Amino acid sequence: MSWLYLLLALAAIVVAFKASSLAVVLVCLLVAFGLVLVWVMGILAQRVEDSSRDVGMMIDPTELRRLREQAEARKLAEANNAAPPHSDATH
Repeated sequence: MSWLYLLLALAAIVVAFKASSLAVVLVCLLVAFGLVLVWVMGILAQRVEDSSRDVGMMIDPTELRRLREQAEARKLAEANNAAPPHSDATH
């Protein structure tokens, strides 16, 4: 879509070169300048969008807390399983 603005800006410049009235030339040049700015902003917005992370992949705070609790419970379970058994036998 942003390339359409560039093509319209070029058309406005062509009209400015063909026009014989100074007012038409000024209006066409201002329109071309505005369209070039819109084109550049569109290209920049597209680049920012392409380099940003997917919002759907972000974890909300409650989900993050639940995952931390699960990891902590898993660590405690592994630590309890890895501990050597205590022998209470007296000889």
